[in-house]
Amino acid sequence: MSDLDELDRDPRPAALTGETGTGDADRHEAGMRETGSRGTGSRETGRRETGSRETGSREAGTRPSVAARRVAADPVKALMHRHRELCERAVDPLEIAAGLEAHGVTDRTAARFRHRDVFSLAEEMYARTPRDTDAPPTPEEQSPARARAGWMPLALLPGALCAAAVAGLRLTDGRPRLIAAVVGASAVLLAVRAVLRRGPLSAGTRTSGIWTCWLLGYALLGDGLLDAAVAGGPDGLPDGTTDGPWPVTVAPVLALALACAPAAASAHLFAVRARRKLTASRGLADFSASVRPLLLGTFALFMGALTVLTALSAAVLGEPPAHARTLTLGALLLLARLLTVHGHTHAPALVLAAAATAEATASATLFAARLPGCGFVAAPVEALIAACGPAGVPTAACGTGALVLLIHAARRLTKASAHAAVERAR
Repeated sequence: MSDLDELDRDPRPAALTGETGTGDADRHEAGMRETGSRGTGSRETGRRETGSRETGSREAGTRPSVAARRVAADPVKALMHRHRELCERAVDPLEIAAGLEAHGVTDRTAARFRHRDVFSLAEEMYARTPRDTDAPPTPEEQSPARARAGWMPLALLPGALCAAAVAGLRLTDGRPRLIAAVVGASAVLLAVRAVLRRGPLSAGTRTSGIWTCWLLGYALLGDGLLDAAVAGGPDGLPDGTTDGPWPVTVAPVLALALACAPAAASAHLFAVRARRKLTASRGLADFSASVRPLLLGTFALFMGALTVLTALSAAVLGEPPAHARTLTLGALLLLARLLTVHGHTHAPALVLAAAATAEATASATLFAARLPGCGFVAAPVEALIAACGPAGVPTAACGTGALVLLIHAARRLTKASAHAAVERAR
């Protein structure tokens, strides 16, 4: 409709007016200029975008290589990030060294971090870890005399209470003797529990004392039960005497209670000397070689003290000394506690359970042999009792367990990781 209106307004042909040619030319020229400018702008924009993309890709390709070079130039930083929690809670480089050793870092591994050994690597990691200036004092800053004042009298308490309980058993009769036995046993158990919760024999984790109580109870009643069972008894309950229907052997228990003090002193000596050797050592192999004789010497020192206490207890009470069963049980309990204190709880619990099970099985076979056709069940136990007496059963069970734990301790307690945490004041 718009075209028809234009023709009605000007009936002359458009070519005669000359407007079309001029307008078209102008419009064509303007269009060409506009198209050229757009083409030029598009090309320039494209070049800028292409250049920016190439620059971005070059920068993106450069960043990983720079980061890789930084990591390669500072490998210790990556190791610190991996063990950040260990570095932050450590109170000295030795704890970091022990923690790295526990995670499998050896002197050969430290060489890849441009250090001669784990201790040198730990010193750098400790120095580069930011710390609060108002950090609490470390246990090493506390007074050793003040620390020992807490646990030394406590370690003497089980022996004193056990001696009092034994005196009560010897001086009473009938119901008063039963009351004295129950009260004395409860007091001794509470004192031993206190010793195991504070001082050199205290562990960071809670452990069950069921097997330990069984072994101590067997040392008190087990030999009398086996002796009576071989003879066809027992004919009555234990009455606290050595000549009753169920004899009681008090000397081994008294010696072990008195040995709590030497055990605590031995554990303290081992922890302190091992810590000093950890400070002086410059390699993991060097530390292990220096701690192994210390462990064996500490163990021998305790065994010597227990031998003397066993002889004294037997002489005072008028009982046979029974060194074999007392020494093997004492060795088993000490090694189990040392391993537990230094973080190795699985092997001690397993060995203690095995020793207690062996003693219970030996007693059970003697009674099972009374059933018709089951006499062969007790043959091994009867042969052992005939050769070594009733004490042969606990000696074999505890002696085997102590030997296993001694070999295990010689491997585990001579590693730096066993002394990683700063020991409580001993």
